[in-house]
Amino acid sequence: MPAELGGSQISSLLETLPGIASVLRSPVADALIKAMRGAAGLAEFEVEDAEELIRYAVRRGLIGADEGDRVLAEVQDALGKRKPKQAKKAKPAAKKPAKKKARR
Repeated sequence: MPAELGGSQISSLLETLPGIASVLRSPVADALIKAMRGAAGLAEFEVEDAEELIRYAVRRGLIGADEGDRVLAEVQDALGKRKPKQAKKAKPAAKKPAKKKARR
């Protein structure tokens, strides 16, 4: 059985190994960041992020399981009804008609 790290051990590990914090970052923190970017229109909002945040809220007793299920169903319905965004296509440049050479 793997040993659990205490708070001071984690702090010293984070100080010793730069960059490990991004590897050890909480899935809830990732979901929260992605949700904020989605709300601001900087990225797509993913159902998986909503699921992670709802599971966290239920685990912590912030919301009940029934409310979590109801909210998740609403999110899934809303995202399912939303038309997928199409990549913006570059408009082809307007072609200029070729100039006819004047006869002399």
